[in-house]
Amino acid sequence: MEKQPLYEGKAKRIFATNNEDEVLVYYKDDATAFNGEKKGTILNKGILNNRISSFFFKLLSEQGIPNHFVSMPSDREMLVKSLKILLVEVVVRNIAAGSLAKRIGWEEGRKMPCTVVEMYYKNDDLGDPLINDYHIKALGLATAEQVAKMEEYALKINTILTNYLKEKDLELIDFKLEFGLHKGEVMLGDEISPDTCRFWDSKTGEKLDKDRFRRNLGNVEEAYKEVLLRLTGEVL
Repeated sequence: MEKQPLYEGKAKRIFATNNEDEVLVYYKDDATAFNGEKKGTILNKGILNNRISSFFFKLLSEQGIPNHFVSMPSDREMLVKSLKILLVEVVVRNIAAGSLAKRIGWEEGRKMPCTVVEMYYKNDDLGDPLINDYHIKALGLATAEQVAKMEEYALKINTILTNYLKEKDLELIDFKLEFGLHKGEVMLGDEISPDTCRFWDSKTGEKLDKDRFRRNLGNVEEAYKEVLLRLTGEVL
């Protein structure tokens, strides 16, 4: 497999392959927060996020959610279908935390009366601002049909993951999803990991996600390892 660099982001490198319909994703240990203002390294984060994301993508495939996962060639590499990324990040929130808690004045940890779905403009220069359907239409980011499909998948994913994680004593607080088009089909991409989700221990409330890095809580790698252990039984 040829490895011609295509793109490098905050947490991943993307390489072309000899199949134009597939690319290779390499997961890095680099960590950023607050739109890149805080930077650091989490030991083995790339391996952990690759394994965790691969697990979730397989689980969602079994439940009928189309996603870009093809295979996991190595601990840090994921072979995926090539997507034309839609510049709309979808955030699903079950419990008030992070920016939402500050925005609406609720204490962190308060359960939402209903699941909240938010859309953000995927634009680093602008700080990924919150947008709505009208903004999406005006900016030409996605069609109304594509937005509806993303919302439909996001809510289904929330149900699947919430129910599964309860069995693992993990509370799914909120999470971010990215979608793209593969041969015209809306498909889930990016990753599902402690980088993009808030996972709390359902008994103790302990944070087992990137908030440990954002808030200088320590034991970041241990938290990611705990998530992998609960999901797969694997010890890194």
